[in-house]
Amino acid sequence: MNKNKENSLLLEIKGLKTYFFMREGIARAVDDVSLVLREREVLGLVGESGCGKSVTALSVMRLVPQPPGKIVGGQILFTGFGDLIDLSESEMRKVRGNAISMIFQEPMTSLNPVFRIGDQIAEGIQLHQQVSKKEALNRAIEMLHLVGIPSPETRVRDYPHQLSGGMRQRTMIAMALSCNPKLMFADELTTALDVTIQAQILDLMNKLMEQVGTSIVLITHDLGVIAEMADYVSVMYAGVVVESADVKALFARPLHPYTTGLLNSIPRKHLDTEEKPDLYTIPGIVPSLLELPGGCRFRDRCQQVHDPCKKWEPPLAVPPNENGKNHSVRCWLYLTPPEN
Repeated sequence: MNKNKENSLLLEIKGLKTYFFMREGIARAVDDVSLVLREREVLGLVGESGCGKSVTALSVMRLVPQPPGKIVGGQILFTGFGDLIDLSESEMRKVRGNAISMIFQEPMTSLNPVFRIGDQIAEGIQLHQQVSKKEALNRAIEMLHLVGIPSPETRVRDYPHQLSGGMRQRTMIAMALSCNPKLMFADELTTALDVTIQAQILDLMNKLMEQVGTSIVLITHDLGVIAEMADYVSVMYAGVVVESADVKALFARPLHPYTTGLLNSIPRKHLDTEEKPDLYTIPGIVPSLLELPGGCRFRDRCQQVHDPCKKWEPPLAVPPNENGKNHSVRCWLYLTPPEN
């Protein structure tokens, strides 16, 4: 984590709206999302499956499948390139994989099973760095060494199925970092890895951030990973950001009932008893993006719901008593509802 408050602004998302137009109706997967990321920092995006985390990343990468998906509003301002939404596809190809990269959720499906891993890493380097095949392959070996894969000169000739899950994840990290990107999305970085390998991958990412200086948007449902890695965190629910804060402030004093529910759901062992504690669960289910409730989207699952929650959807704003603390929340418990 990097706490230098003087870091320059790298990515600013303003009012992003990405909808999916289907026979059943319009699914508002990302609905007026605003995020800010500075250089050499980690922004955590956390929430349940289907809340819009991955679609937000795919929108920035301009990889949302069209049809049925489409970015219908907002801005994605990336330093040095302007608004990414305005770029042509050929211009975006120069950004994607070069200035912005992404580690996808499933390494086994993201890596091509019929090509050697060295060739897959070298392909992107050749495309963006304009170097020879030999130079690109040497760079691929350097990257495999950087991410801690033993005997990279030999492993560079392996196929994905010859690697363990942890080594495939390291290969994906090497591929994402191979062109020295300014920004990297990491989607569920440690999912399906055992606890020991998870710790190794997180330790690796922290070391690489110090060495390479890449900013990271960390997409996960694991609040333990957020606590370990992130500088700032935005909590998403049903396509919107419901709370955003410095990671220490969020864990110390969560404001939104949904954030509180997520934190309460973390398994904890009581030191004074041998009994396993009951796991807390948030009542109800996530609403369909095709049939969102009126008012607050969390209202049907919230134990603190009151009349304004059913009438108006709250904005994401800094409550009066949090002024200057950069802690914003989308909840009528802290904001003043309209009079009518």
